[in-house]
Amino acid sequence: MANITGFSATELAGSVGLILAVLVEVGALLGNSALLVVVLRTPGLQDAFYLAHLCVVDLLAAASIMPLGLLAAPPPGLGRVRLDPASCRAARFLSAALLPACTLGVAALGMARYRLIVHPLRPGARPAPALVLTVVWAAAALLGALSLLGPPPAPPPAPARCSVLAGGLGPFRPLWALLAFALPALLLLGAYGSIFLVARRAALRPPRGTRLRSDSLDSRLSFLPPLRPHLPGGKAALAPALAIGQFAACWLPYGCACLAPAARAAAAEAAVTWVAYSAFAAHPFLYGLLQRPVRLALGRLTRRALPRPPKACTSQAWRPRALLQRLQRPPKDPALDPSQAPEKPLELAGQSPSVSDAT
Repeated sequence: MANITGFSATELAGSVGLILAVLVEVGALLGNSALLVVVLRTPGLQDAFYLAHLCVVDLLAAASIMPLGLLAAPPPGLGRVRLDPASCRAARFLSAALLPACTLGVAALGMARYRLIVHPLRPGARPAPALVLTVVWAAAALLGALSLLGPPPAPPPAPARCSVLAGGLGPFRPLWALLAFALPALLLLGAYGSIFLVARRAALRPPRGTRLRSDSLDSRLSFLPPLRPHLPGGKAALAPALAIGQFAACWLPYGCACLAPAARAAAAEAAVTWVAYSAFAAHPFLYGLLQRPVRLALGRLTRRALPRPPKACTSQAWRPRALLQRLQRPPKDPALDPSQAPEKPLELAGQSPSVSDAT
């Protein structure tokens, strides 16, 4: 009975995990595709280059390493497909290269927004986006090459360890965790912390044109703290808090697992890997829908794509005065000659023959 209960619990956990993984996969594909279309068709976005790069990295990961995680995850993972050693090493290289490309791309996007908000009038201090992304991909390729130095994968009868946690990097795993997770986390913390301080300072600054308070009793009472004090700049802290919180929630377990022993990392491989993969589905909503220009551009493109309903008749055409004006308007018939047009009765014109003759 205990074996049947345990077997059913294992199957249930595997089914729930499979459903959640499929939802993450579909969300990553659809969300990043839609955001990429919006970015490419909106020329006014200031950080469009970094945002498009993040969408491309997420789509590459959703099309390569996430399906491999669904098909070839080790037990108690989601799949049962056995990869040969060459495919396993290719999967390990892609995982070790795309994950740092994503985290470093997020850090580059945060730094670009920091320069746009904190130093908007210093264009000379901004490095070229092509140079920044070249450095990002060079670091990602280096970390992917380090994963090939690990032990070779086992033959197909044995469980294939194709990830960085269980089979790759070996002694280089702390270096990989430092460059892939610790460095982007520090850059994000510094960038969004500075953005929050600037927004809070702007919220604390009194508006221009305010009158000086008089030294009366009412003015003295107005200096007392309110009954329900609130933190100035709380609305400005929402975006930095969400960005840093999402990065920590998705990537911190994976980074800690890289520093753990190989046996413990292999045991928690499926859970921490799919928590990290959920970042690919969260990026379009965090860096897309929370931005007002992106929302406006998405709404404009959606209105253009949807068919327009037929225009209904306005209510002004059925008012008595408007209807009378339409009835009294002379008919427009170009086929009739001016000489053949019907003569207007004098009684309707309101003029007598004598007045017309005099005129």
